[in-house]
Amino acid sequence: MMLQQFLEFEKPVVELEKKIEELRQTALGDKIDSAGQVSRLFEIEKLSKEAKKLQEDIFSNLTPWQITQLARHPLRPYTLDYTQRVFTDFIELHGDRNFRDDPAIVGGLAMLENEPVMVIGHQKGRTTKEKVLRNFGMPNPEGYRKAIRLMSMAERLKKPIVTFIDTPGAFPGIGAEERGQAEAIAKNIMVMSRLKVPIIIVVIGEGGSGGALAIGVGDRVLMLEYSTYSVISPEGCAAILWKDGSKADIAAKALKITAKDLYRLEIIDEIIKEPLGGAHQDIETMTKTLKEALVRSLQDLKKNSPDDLVHNRYSKYRKIGKFKEGMI
Repeated sequence: MMLQQFLEFEKPVVELEKKIEELRQTALGDKIDSAGQVSRLFEIEKLSKEAKKLQEDIFSNLTPWQITQLARHPLRPYTLDYTQRVFTDFIELHGDRNFRDDPAIVGGLAMLENEPVMVIGHQKGRTTKEKVLRNFGMPNPEGYRKAIRLMSMAERLKKPIVTFIDTPGAFPGIGAEERGQAEAIAKNIMVMSRLKVPIIIVVIGEGGSGGALAIGVGDRVLMLEYSTYSVISPEGCAAILWKDGSKADIAAKALKITAKDLYRLEIIDEIIKEPLGGAHQDIETMTKTLKEALVRSLQDLKKNSPDDLVHNRYSKYRKIGKFKEGMI
């Protein structure tokens, strides 16, 4: 648990860990006999076990709103964190060849084990300067046009595509609308549905609205355990339904935005387990688990012919949702 930045529901664990740290510092500074040292170490070990048990209890019973907060955690790994660890030889490619480069979408060629792939994903920032540069992970139309340019390149080169979703949504500014935000998203969805190469989607943080779906049409949709995927943010939903954004916790529950809910509804294909406390607590373990899931999915998809990939992808999305037929 990182003491510098924590969520409200993590406070009991943080307080225990602070107490453990104080005991450690006291033990180092005090001149006590060996019996006292053993006693102090025993107390530290006991409190450490209590802290881990408390953390396990908290994280096994998170509400959808708490998971939403965790998906937005400022220390959570972003797309470029994974490109540096999951892949090798990543070469970033820029620009949509039409207007400009959009830093809210990053992409390029990389190696997954011994397999060349095209990697594309939303990118948020950590510092204030980076957040402004990346537009808080909210792409403009040129970002989506860059993404589809890279996907089309991947198809020409016959290389699989891996996308990482982590955005509150597409940028709703006037300039974005003037340059065709809705058209760019719609075209991406159409083109992705027809690409004749394997496509693996991974929701690593927030999967918000059409801004997520614009790079979210694929053969396998994976979600990290504490990520979210929804047509609208809980705050936006609450503002529309109740004219009160403070009811976001109620909206989060109703929207079924968690990985468990979406897996049960057969909207996603696999939940990737996160380290205790979230992906940011142990990035190396998270990286290893994610890489194993990607390699496994890619090996499975490579067994299909290009035409079978398109047919199966079409069938996959046609089956999403349930309805009843009847006479009125």
